[in-house]
Amino acid sequence: MIIDRLYREAVEKSPICVGLDTKLEYLPKYLLESDKSIEEKIFEFNKQIIDNTFDLVACYKVQIAFYESLGLEGLKAYSRTLKYIKEKGKISIADIKRGDISSTAEAYGKAHFQGDFEADFITINPYMGIDSVSPYFEYMDNEEKGIFMLIRTSNKGSEDFQELLIEDKPVFMKVAEKANKWGKSFIGKEGFSSLGGVVGLTYPEEFLQIKNNNPNTFFLIPGYGAQGGKGEDIKEIFKDGICGVINSSRGIITAHKGKTEDKSFVNFIRQNTLNMKEDIENWQR
Repeated sequence: MIIDRLYREAVEKSPICVGLDTKLEYLPKYLLESDKSIEEKIFEFNKQIIDNTFDLVACYKVQIAFYESLGLEGLKAYSRTLKYIKEKGKISIADIKRGDISSTAEAYGKAHFQGDFEADFITINPYMGIDSVSPYFEYMDNEEKGIFMLIRTSNKGSEDFQELLIEDKPVFMKVAEKANKWGKSFIGKEGFSSLGGVVGLTYPEEFLQIKNNNPNTFFLIPGYGAQGGKGEDIKEIFKDGICGVINSSRGIITAHKGKTEDKSFVNFIRQNTLNMKEDIENWQR
């Protein structure tokens, strides 16, 4: 199952997920000012990052909004990036956060688990209920695909709804219960379900509460680095073993900014990835 493969990558390489949230302003000047098309510039930047980090990380998360904002050229770069991740033998997470009724969800499944935008995992928003989630189950039944469902997100505004109480429990715990229930049919050999959860590192105590109630849920963990999360915050969460991948986007892919604008930019990106790996490992000992 794809979740078994992701778990093994997290254990054998590191639980790092590099977020390719690529903006044009993140590109080094030599590439940004070249005669290449926008598609070629974005893809070349991503390719260089992948080539210089794939031996250190578990997976890559590609946030589609940054590519959509660049129009067709951006979407071509998005497609090429996903295909290149696959060529390198790595796992891709398409961060698309879709959440709609079943007929639309079926179309999203076809769009992002097949064809030009095919990824191994996608992120989804479950707040329209089971019929916005179940159309993806057929892709999980064949053991080749997985989803990460929003549970407790890392942004400040998450408190507007996710902390509201229902039957004396915050909404995020009710969503976690659904993730646990819906994911039971897709548990792999390593004990985790291909229906995973998105829980931010910015709320470590709540994360522990969710983890303790969801023993078979594997997590996509945003909030490290630029959003304030540290290796120390993962200590208790990983105390009994790795149960997720930790995403860092800006903290890695902008490591060269203010230092170099030439082809050596990837050296700084690799070093920041190594620094993150060391930070996490120090708190796992």
